[in-house]
Amino acid sequence: MAEQNDLQKRNDTNPVKFRVSPLNFATAAFFILAGYIFINGAKITGSPYEHWSGTIAWIFILFGVVVSLLDIIFRNFFSETKKLWIVELSFITLVLIIFFLVK
Repeated sequence: MAEQNDLQKRNDTNPVKFRVSPLNFATAAFFILAGYIFINGAKITGSPYEHWSGTIAWIFILFGVVVSLLDIIFRNFFSETKKLWIVELSFITLVLIIFFLVK
C-alpha cells in the first residue's frame, strides 16, 4: 500500500509534458510530402517522373525518420524548451545555408 502511494506521488509531481519543437514540424512536412508524392506522383516543371515517384517518396520518408531521430537526440541533451527551440532552429538554419551553398 505504501509503495502504491509513493508511486502515485511520483506520478503526480512529475507529469509527462508533450513539447512541440521545430523538428516536429519538419518531420510532419516530410511525411506529408511523401504521402502527396505517393498519391499524385512527382512532377518538376510539368513533366512527371513516372518511374521515380516511389523512390522520391521513400527518400522523403527516410528524411522524416532521420529528422525524428535527431529531434529525440536534441531532446535528451536540452531539457528546457526554450533552449531546444534555439538549438533546433539553429540546426535548421545551418542545414539550409549548407544546402544553398552546395546548390
